[in-house]
Amino acid sequence: MKALRAEHLTSGRDAKAWAKPTLPEYAFIGRSNVGKSSLINMLCHIKKLARVSNTPGRTRNVEHFRVEGTLSSERPWMLADLPGYGFAKTSKTERAAWEVMIHLYLRERENLQCVFLLADSRLPPQRNDLDMIQWLGENGIPFHIVFTKADKLSGPKAQANIAAMKRELKKTWESLPPMHTTSSETMLGREDILGVIEEVNAAWMKGA
Repeated sequence: MKALRAEHLTSGRDAKAWAKPTLPEYAFIGRSNVGKSSLINMLCHIKKLARVSNTPGRTRNVEHFRVEGTLSSERPWMLADLPGYGFAKTSKTERAAWEVMIHLYLRERENLQCVFLLADSRLPPQRNDLDMIQWLGENGIPFHIVFTKADKLSGPKAQANIAAMKRELKKTWESLPPMHTTSSETMLGREDILGVIEEVNAAWMKGA
């Protein structure tokens, strides 16, 4: 299994503190405790790149990483780990500040190529996930839905939850966004997501 080279660059709440937008960038976002840090570590095949915590809401800033390579390419790219939304044990004021920061980043980050929105495959469609999906669509931000923790539930039950998400989205979406099923334990979905990044990176280089 190929491990990618990666390093943490910056941690900040506004554009002045974020890493310079010089490379194609991919943002990872989801509800608190969805397994975002574990997924990032799995993709890069580096155990402690992103901090994993049992306490939801530990990511407070936009965390930028520089990553070198995908599956068959050595092109560098940037990864942004965004604060989770949902049931983090923080004040309403703090959560409101996170929302403003996240929306600012997603709308104005000039090198952002794609958002990977993580949803827990063990759960039926969650209102805050659906709200974020709708917001991304309304703002014309490219995104993929990534179902996490597929190893924690039997295949049929996970597929039932994914099917429920599709049914819910079809109420307002003419065509569904790309979707991936993943497991940080078994590496399921790693090749799919890195393949997406590799393809977009190649297009970025042609247009640079």
